[in-house]
Amino acid sequence: VHLVESGGGLVQAGGSLRLSCAASGTITIPYTMGWYRQAPGKERELVATISSTYIINYGDSIKGRAAISRDGTLNTVSLDVNSLKPEDTAVYYCNYLAYYPVRDYWGQGTQVTVSS
Repeated sequence: VHLVESGGGLVQAGGSLRLSCAASGTITIPYTMGWYRQAPGKERELVATISSTYIINYGDSIKGRAAISRDGTLNTVSLDVNSLKPEDTAVYYCNYLAYYPVRDYWGQGTQVTVSS
């Protein structure tokens, strides 16, 4: 599975952004796709995920400010984040997790920088 990320960049605090991830290759169901982020000097953390059955999970740091959605036909996942804060600055990684068999794929990452 190949993941292509788009979006990100430099955003002012209080602004919003959209990240998108397109998966290609052999997509097996069930699966979970979503976003994780890693800030300098910190561990990678969950942002949001959505399963092939539309079960959604948000990380505590983004809860209430983000909305994840997916297009099953296009195998894409989008993440809308608003009220951005400088602490949201990180590299955001798209993830695809298949269950049968277990396969874990990561995108190359896209930088999000929130200026104060």
